[in-house]
Amino acid sequence: MVVVLLSTAVLMGGILAVVNRITAAPIEQQKQKQLAEGIQAVMGGGQINVEKRDTLRVDVDKDGKEETYVVHSTADKDGKQLGAAVESATQGFGGPLKILVGFNNDGNILGYAVLETTETPGLGAKADTWFQKGGKGDIIGKNPKKNKLAVTKGGEGEVDAITASTITSRAFLKAVNNAYHAWTGQLTDRQPVDAKMKKQ
Repeated sequence: MVVVLLSTAVLMGGILAVVNRITAAPIEQQKQKQLAEGIQAVMGGGQINVEKRDTLRVDVDKDGKEETYVVHSTADKDGKQLGAAVESATQGFGGPLKILVGFNNDGNILGYAVLETTETPGLGAKADTWFQKGGKGDIIGKNPKKNKLAVTKGGEGEVDAITASTITSRAFLKAVNNAYHAWTGQLTDRQPVDAKMKKQ
């Protein structure tokens, strides 16, 4: 019985390893495709080229915990600089909350997309629409340098929080502000890594 169970476990482990190897490349290709589509969407559509991609890792506490930001500097088909799409993540109510935010050259928000969330469906998960143009917490067109992008609750800022999801709203707006600071080089203790030119 032990031999049978051990053989089965080894066989299943081998099968899983093979399946993982086969599916890894297509999964990565799909992620890259979704990211490219996301960049195009948050930068206002049209033909968008990623001229440069910088990854910033920032130490956030003494235990060595890091936050990672990816800044995709963009240009149109003629090479005119359009601004940047920035990947930013923070801790929401239910877990990690990762977003992509598009900024024009003046720092105004062009759009955003939620890339990853574990927030409560029907509550915190509303972040994908709540802060969009026409939404109750609309941040499109606002500038983190000029506008106080924090929740109105307690007089913190000027953005209406998602109903019954203040923690998620704060986390989302923190991710937006941090994305802006990553792009403009205002994050403290930043450690640039993996900076490279890449056409998309």
